[in-house]
Amino acid sequence: MPSTTLSTSSSSSNIQDDDDLQNMHHHFRSKTVCKLNCAHCDNSVCARGMKAMLLADTRIELYSTDVPPFSYVVQLVGEDYMTQNCQCKIRDVACLTCGNVLGYHITQPCQQCMEACNNGHLWMFHTEAVTSEERLDPEGKKILLWAHLPRAEKDTEAVNSEDEYEQCCR
Repeated sequence: MPSTTLSTSSSSSNIQDDDDLQNMHHHFRSKTVCKLNCAHCDNSVCARGMKAMLLADTRIELYSTDVPPFSYVVQLVGEDYMTQNCQCKIRDVACLTCGNVLGYHITQPCQQCMEACNNGHLWMFHTEAVTSEERLDPEGKKILLWAHLPRAEKDTEAVNSEDEYEQCCR
């Protein structure tokens, strides 16, 4: 996949800085940012999804995100477990509205996976458990790529708005 040409200035606090982009493999910078919803009840799960492949088995496609999903929508369930393919410790993530398991959180990555080319994301969602929609840039005109995505703490669309939800629904 070709790398994306990037034209950001270091003075912009809304775009990832040069160090973040240097640490991100060019393959990931050119990927589309996706909004993810629960496939069963349509609740919004996250606004920073990326189509990915499982490191331990590249035949398996999934979605991943670099920040915890909206905490008023999903929750960790059960105990940590390991798969047969690697030594990562993972725990399932379920939708709080419908109860369906949507994916898992890597609570402790293994050395093998950390040394592989990875996107650094620790929240994974099964493709059959979520629906995706391409996220547009702030002007609503172009499909947003990871190279142009604001840092997580500056990304107003991806901010965990639990406080707003709590205030609204009391």
